[in-house]
Amino acid sequence: MTSTDVSTSMFERIGGSATIDRLVESFYDRMDRLPEAKVIRAMHADDLGLIRDVLKRYLTEWTGGPRLYTPEKGHPRLRQRHIGFAIGDAERDAWMLCMRGAMEETITDSAARQDLDKAISDLADWMRNRQ
Repeated sequence: MTSTDVSTSMFERIGGSATIDRLVESFYDRMDRLPEAKVIRAMHADDLGLIRDVLKRYLTEWTGGPRLYTPEKGHPRLRQRHIGFAIGDAERDAWMLCMRGAMEETITDSAARQDLDKAISDLADWMRNRQ
């Protein structure tokens, strides 16, 4: 087997579950702290503990790590799960502001960070359900 036969998952590229944990903690800390994130913070419960865990499990699986999300929650159906929330450009931008800051803080590999940013940006764009 040559090195081109083996691909490295994004999960491995960014540093595995320890990085996912730090990323999610930083993301929600920013959501709590940044005035620009007020619009998306209001969509969440006062206690972010449960949603932090859900995002950690989702991102672990989504980036190619262990299947921690679907065995419990089933198919992500992200748009369906978020349909009750008005998500437009402002909400997407606030979410991405928090996520980009968290990625900058926690992912040291700049190429992996850029690749993950592109994938997450595409996902955030797809989640919009209003103009």
